[in-house]
Amino acid sequence: MLISKRRKAKKARLRHAEYYDLTATFDDLYERSRNRQEFTKLMPIISCEENILLAYRNIKRNKGSSTPGVDEQTIRDLERIPREQFVDTVRRKLEWYRPKPVRRVEIPKPDGRTRPLGIPAIWDRIVQQCLLQVLEPICEAHFHERNNGFRPNRSCEHAIAQCYNMIQQRHLYYVVDLDIKGFFDNVNHTKLIQQMWNLGIRDKKLLCIIRAMLKAPVCMPDRSTVIPSKGTPQGGILSPLLSNIVLNELDWWIASQWEDMPTHYPYKMRVHKNGSVNRGAKFKCALRPSNLKEMWMVRYADDFKIFCRTHADAVKAYHAAAMWLKDRLRLDISPEKSKIVNLQKGYSDFLGFKIRAHRKGDSWVAYSHMSDKAIRKESEALKKQIWYIQHPTDRNAEGTAINLYNAMVMGIHNYYRIATNVNLDCAEIAVRINLVLHNRLKGRLKKNGNWQGYGYLKKRYGDSQQVRFLGDKPICPIGSVTTKAPMWKKRTVCNYTAEGRKAIHQSLGINTSILHRLMRSSSQDRSIEFMDNRISLYAAQNGKCAVLKRVLEYDGIHCHHKVPLAKGGTDAYANLIILHADVHRLVHAESVDAICKYREIVKPTSAMMNKINKLRSLAGLSAITL
Repeated sequence: MLISKRRKAKKARLRHAEYYDLTATFDDLYERSRNRQEFTKLMPIISCEENILLAYRNIKRNKGSSTPGVDEQTIRDLERIPREQFVDTVRRKLEWYRPKPVRRVEIPKPDGRTRPLGIPAIWDRIVQQCLLQVLEPICEAHFHERNNGFRPNRSCEHAIAQCYNMIQQRHLYYVVDLDIKGFFDNVNHTKLIQQMWNLGIRDKKLLCIIRAMLKAPVCMPDRSTVIPSKGTPQGGILSPLLSNIVLNELDWWIASQWEDMPTHYPYKMRVHKNGSVNRGAKFKCALRPSNLKEMWMVRYADDFKIFCRTHADAVKAYHAAAMWLKDRLRLDISPEKSKIVNLQKGYSDFLGFKIRAHRKGDSWVAYSHMSDKAIRKESEALKKQIWYIQHPTDRNAEGTAINLYNAMVMGIHNYYRIATNVNLDCAEIAVRINLVLHNRLKGRLKKNGNWQGYGYLKKRYGDSQQVRFLGDKPICPIGSVTTKAPMWKKRTVCNYTAEGRKAIHQSLGINTSILHRLMRSSSQDRSIEFMDNRISLYAAQNGKCAVLKRVLEYDGIHCHHKVPLAKGGTDAYANLIILHADVHRLVHAESVDAICKYREIVKPTSAMMNKINKLRSLAGLSAITL
C-alpha cells in the first residue's frame, strides 16, 4: 500500500503541468531544444501567470518550504496572499532581480565533519522554481542517458541497474572511482554560463538572473557575510539542474571515447521497444582492434564511475578524466578518495551500495551489499529512534515514535532491496537492533497482536516471525526484507512528449477546459492557497460534487470551507470541498424558506442529507430533518 501511495504521488507531480495548461509549452521547449534551436525570449514564459502559479504549487509540496531563510519567512507566510498580488510580486522580482542573502547551515556528517547547506529566502525559492520549470525541458533534451541524478523519472535504482549491466552483460570488471573535490563549492560561474549558452539558452536577462543567484551573499552561522566567487549552493532549488549542466560535457566526452565513437562505415543500429539502441556486434568488432581505450560511464549527480575492460585502459581513463576535469571544468579530484578497483577482487562503493563481480560457474555476476558506512548509519538511526519509543512524553508520542520507526525500516527496505545480498545486511542490522529493542523495551514486547488499522504493514510483514507488538502497534522487523532486481529506465519515458507521458501516467480524465477556467478565474479576496487547492480538489473529485456525485458544469462549481474562515478555518486542502452551487446554498441556509427552497431543488436522499448535515455541523448550523 505504501508503494502504491508513492506511485500515486509520483503521478500527481507529473500532472502539475496539466493543472496549469503548460504541457504544450514545455513540450514545445523540449522539441525545439532537441532540434538545437536557440532560446532568446524565455522570460515571458518564466513570468507568465501559469508558470508562477505552478511554481507555488511545486514549492508548497516541498518539505523544505517550511524552513525559513534569512527573512524568517516560510510558505505559510505566502499562502494567505491574494493570488493576483502574489503573481505581481514575483513578476516585479523577475523584472529587476536582487536575491536576498542565503542562510548557511552546517549539516553534521557521520564522519564528524559537516556539509554546508544554503537556504534561500522563500521568495527566492519561488523565483528559482519558476526558472527551473522552463529550463528543465530545454536541458533534458541535451542530457546523456547515463546521467541518473536530479532528473525526472530517474533514480538511484537506474544507476545501480546500469552498474549491474556493465558487469553481467558487458563483462567490464575494472572500475575507475573518481571523487571531485568539493564539487558544489567549486563550480566555475563563467564556465557554467558559457555551457548554458552552448545549450541554446541565450536569453541574456535570464542569464543575468542566474548569475545574480550564484553571486547571492551567504550569511554564515557566525552572522558574517561572504560573497561567493564560485560554486552553486547546496539547498538551492536550481543547483541540481546547474550541476547537471556543468557535468553534461563530461558525460558526452566519455561517451565519445568509445560508446558513441564515430566510424567511417555506417553500421546499422537497432532500436528496441524500450527505446534503447543496439549498434550491433560488427560495430564492437570494428573498435576492439583499435588503440582506443574502452570506457563506459554511470553517473548520479557528482558521483560517477568509469567501467573499463583492462587495467591498462582503467589507468588511462583515470588520468584522462582527471586532466579533462581540470582543464575543461577547472575541477580537481581527490587523490585520497579516487582509485581503480578490480571488481573480481574487491568491492566498489556507490550510492550506499558496495558492488563487485562474483564468479558463478563459468561466468561473473554482479554481487552487491549495503556499504559498511550505510550499515553503521542506518543502525545508529534506528537505535536513536528506539530511544524515543522508550522515553515518550505521552501516549500519543509513543505511537508517533513507533510509526516513525516503522517508516524508517520500510525506507531502508525500499531503497536497499535492489542489493543482491541485502538480506544478509539486514540480518546483521537486526542482530544489533533486536538486542536494543529487547533491553530498552524489556517485558513490553509481544509476539502476537492486532493488525487492525495496519493492513499495509500486515500485507508486507504479516508472515514474518520477527514481528513484535508494543501495545496495539506492530513494530516492523528490520531483518525481514525481500530483494528486487533493479529496473532500467525506459528511454521512451519522458515528461515532455505525449508518447513519453503515456508510459508514466494516465491523463487527468476530467474536463480540462473547466479546470483551466477555474485556474484563470480571478477573485480579489481569495488567497493563492485557496485558488491552488480549489483546482486540486476539482481534479481529485473527478469534477463531481462531493454530495450529489454528479459531474459539474463551470457555473455550478462552488468551493466550500468545512470550517468557515470566520470560525477559525483555513484555506488548507483538508478544509475545502467541491459542491454543487445549490448544495452549497443548502449547507449555509438558515431560514426555513431557504432550506425548503434548496431542499426541493437538490432533492437529497437520506445518505446525501447525512453528508449535508455533517457539513452544517462543522459550520456551526443545526441539522436539517427530512
